[in-house]
Amino acid sequence: MAPKQKRGEDTTKRLLDAALDVFAKGGHEAFTVHAVVAASGVSLGSLYHHFGNADGLAAALYARCMGALLDDLVASLEGVRGARAGVAALVRAYLRHTAAQPASARFVHASAYASFLPAHAATIAASKQGRIAAISAWLRPHVKAGRIVALPEPLIEMLVIGPVAETARRWLAGAPEIDLDEAARELPERVWQALRRPPRRRPPGLRHRARRKER
Repeated sequence: MAPKQKRGEDTTKRLLDAALDVFAKGGHEAFTVHAVVAASGVSLGSLYHHFGNADGLAAALYARCMGALLDDLVASLEGVRGARAGVAALVRAYLRHTAAQPASARFVHASAYASFLPAHAATIAASKQGRIAAISAWLRPHVKAGRIVALPEPLIEMLVIGPVAETARRWLAGAPEIDLDEAARELPERVWQALRRPPRRRPPGLRHRARRKER
């Protein structure tokens, strides 16, 4: 890697690290370019050079935080073959990530409807695309084999991620009734039951004949 490129990557990382620290300490209200510059020791001109403006910085931080979450989800599926085990792995990985990186997880959840997202939607989507595709590619054969209910992939994603994301959001907001360890014990099976394809019921006549044969 060329020295100039290395310096640029180091500067970008310093700014993003500082931006997350500023957010963790003061929330969106404290998240300003001047606060990030002060925390990072990087010049304002350098921040604008790398990110364009405050929204560009926020979008880059969102992409990094979301990417870290998705990387953990993808990694949780490595070596897992069973559909039930894979669903459980995804649920637990999301909760582990939330517990291990609360500031990053909080930024993702707090930015869900942020004003900076629409203008940078294409860039953020591109950063997520490969990771989402990897998870979908793991789930798809189980859908085809009839182990997971056949639904459009966005709906399957909602069934897997929706309950655990809401659990994480409430925990991050300080809800006292939410315990992530308890959620890691209870949610995987509940999510699996929502996703599993129920066994086909035989017509009454066939069931009757089957019982007669068993006799």
